[in-house]
Amino acid sequence: MGLGRGRFDALDGEAQGQVALALSGRRSDPEPPVLPWSMGEMVAVEPVFDDGTVLGAIYISASADRVRAEILTHWGLLAAACTATILLLLFAVVRLANWVLRPMLRVDRAMAAVERGERDARISDDTGPPEMRSMIRMFNQMAEEIERVMQRQEAFAMNASHELRNPLGALLMRVEYLATGLDGSWDEDVEKTRAEGRRLTQILDALLGMARSGRQDSAFVAVDLVELSARRIAAWDPISADRGVRVELLGAPEVLSLTDRTSVESAFDAVLDNALKFAPAGSAVEVSVDRDAEGCWIAIRDHGPGLEPDELELVTSRFWRSPRDQNVPGSGLGLAIASDLLGDLRGGVQVQAPEGGGLRVVLRLPGEGR
Repeated sequence: MGLGRGRFDALDGEAQGQVALALSGRRSDPEPPVLPWSMGEMVAVEPVFDDGTVLGAIYISASADRVRAEILTHWGLLAAACTATILLLLFAVVRLANWVLRPMLRVDRAMAAVERGERDARISDDTGPPEMRSMIRMFNQMAEEIERVMQRQEAFAMNASHELRNPLGALLMRVEYLATGLDGSWDEDVEKTRAEGRRLTQILDALLGMARSGRQDSAFVAVDLVELSARRIAAWDPISADRGVRVELLGAPEVLSLTDRTSVESAFDAVLDNALKFAPAGSAVEVSVDRDAEGCWIAIRDHGPGLEPDELELVTSRFWRSPRDQNVPGSGLGLAIASDLLGDLRGGVQVQAPEGGGLRVVLRLPGEGR
């Protein structure tokens, strides 16, 4: 619009300045773009020329509300579209992740169940990616094979323990019958034979109970390891004397451990049998019993050929035997059995090569009250 004097006076100072510049022949600067937060009006002031002479100025004023509303509308639509797209993508990602991960979670739960002893744990829902479906089928087949193998092992253990009870009972009856014809000098030997027979009966009972329940149900009591070692050494006296080897018991007067006596005796016998087998005639096998900060221990040390340092880690493996000892009778199971037995009792087996040769096997057990 053109401006008369009255209208010019009605303008504010900034607008009057723009008009004055236009009347001087200067064009106004371009207006900045309208943003949603822009306030006020849009103003443009341009001079009017006639043959280079400024005749006046045109002042144009328009409200930015409509433009601002349109921009806000477009921005709102764009934000809504972006939000909807992100939510749709998140939904797709969650569904895809569930499709992939849920079968893995089922496999993880089934494996944990098998570890707890639930041998019938299976995965019935065969869903997910093709690779996971293949893994689920393989897991179910593996679990079935493990169950079949364990059932066969339990059946064998039950049959063996049951079948051994009859000849053992007959043997003990024969011992009692023979004892009636012996004089008093045989009483000690007869009593040792009875004690060994009772111990074999306990072992068979434990084997039968373990086969029936699928796990070893050990009876933990306070056991004096010194007294236990002395009893087992006495039981091995005939064999050690026949081989010309002395078995010496060293250590504290009493060392108590909260453990299972039958398992410790079996582990002790396995290690002592191994020591007597390799100890040279005329030497001594030293049995020491004591405790330390980690618990209690029984150490059995022989003075035989020993093992190389790289063989110490292999000696507790099943059926492993040193190449130098292939001509010595044995199966390579003694120390492996001892390691398994003590592992179930929260203990372990340590095999050492002491100075002076030979082998030192340490049976570690928890202390009393642990």
